[in-house]
Amino acid sequence: MKMLSPAVGNWYRDLQTHALFEIVAWDTASLTIDAQYLDGEITEYDLDAWREMILEGVEAPDDWRSAFELDDEDRLDPDQPYHPENWGNPVNFIEPEFCNGVDDL
Repeated sequence: MKMLSPAVGNWYRDLQTHALFEIVAWDTASLTIDAQYLDGEITEYDLDAWREMILEGVEAPDDWRSAFELDDEDRLDPDQPYHPENWGNPVNFIEPEFCNGVDDL
């Protein structure tokens, strides 16, 4: 079987353990590969260990955010304005006595 090259952001399945993981870092200087599993665990492989693994490239799973307990409501849409619930809090109207980098010396 052909060895797959590690690529940051790509997902792989270890055919021996059936574990899914994403490559989060690939250091070509030290020849180490950081992988993050679905449960959030991060591990590091050296290049020799990577070559011994039997892997297949896979698409990101639909529930890859489950390890972080995120759901669709947790995602922020940058196109929608942010409206804090405490607009009327009087502390928000207190002006500071000085601003770093703005006041005259």
